[in-house]
Amino acid sequence: MIYTVTFNPSIDYHVWVPTLAEGTIQEAQKEWKDAGGKGINVSKVLRILGMESTALGFVGGFTGAYIRHEVERLGIFHKFIQIDSDSRINLKIKAHTETDISGVAPVIPEEALQQLLEEIDRLGSGDYLVLAGSVPPSVPPDIYQTIMKRLRGKNISVFLDAKGQVLRNGLAEKPFLIKPNHHELGELFGVTIATPAEAIRYGRQAVELGAENVIVSMAGQGAVLVSGKEAYVAQIPPSQPVNTIGAGDSMVAGFLYGHKQGWRLEEAFRFAVAAGSTTALSEGFCTHEKIKAYLPEITMIKVE
Repeated sequence: MIYTVTFNPSIDYHVWVPTLAEGTIQEAQKEWKDAGGKGINVSKVLRILGMESTALGFVGGFTGAYIRHEVERLGIFHKFIQIDSDSRINLKIKAHTETDISGVAPVIPEEALQQLLEEIDRLGSGDYLVLAGSVPPSVPPDIYQTIMKRLRGKNISVFLDAKGQVLRNGLAEKPFLIKPNHHELGELFGVTIATPAEAIRYGRQAVELGAENVIVSMAGQGAVLVSGKEAYVAQIPPSQPVNTIGAGDSMVAGFLYGHKQGWRLEEAFRFAVAAGSTTALSEGFCTHEKIKAYLPEITMIKVE
């Protein structure tokens, strides 16, 4: 079974305006509300691809009720833990450029956190666990590392999509996959990464620190994959993204989908890049049809 964890779910409120000017009243051209959060997005994409998962996390207040309703409406099984604080609202303003305002994270009580840890302790051999996104200030910053420690020796594949110290802490527990973008990978090592060659160099260092596989997304330059034995660069055609929300989560879901199907590493990576790219080029998420149409556009280069 696949489980996704979202510590900080949200309502993502998307608003389209002709221009964004400070100090003025502007009328939205259109709007769209959705249940968000990186782990939830991974569950959404897996559901679209026909693969079941269980979403774990915390929801609270009227916003949490909406998140729960939307996840259920999409047919995603969940075991959300109810908290008193309202789940956050993230504002996505789409004008000539995209501006994001992340809402205030709710307080996660200690008893609720322990309830989640007990739920995760029930995972067994062959399960997959996706740990994705930010951690609220009320939760210990090493929580992902704590979770992975509790799962040692249980033959569970952990997909870790985090950044900063949270990512660094998690590497010691040998996650099956990490998926930083090139900025996040650079932050991990205190460098600026601008090319696929540099991403491969530092991706290999992340493998040395414990990651089994590293996918680095590089916006218009495509992505790279590094494992202990192989490295690939995936080049994509020049394009103007329509939507950046969920593209990285789609890549994680796409790789997980391919891996669970038993595909070779290169095949799962190509599918992941197509999933992430077609989400970025759509106002919604990727689909099998979009991915299939996009796969021939990807140029794969094996790096020795």
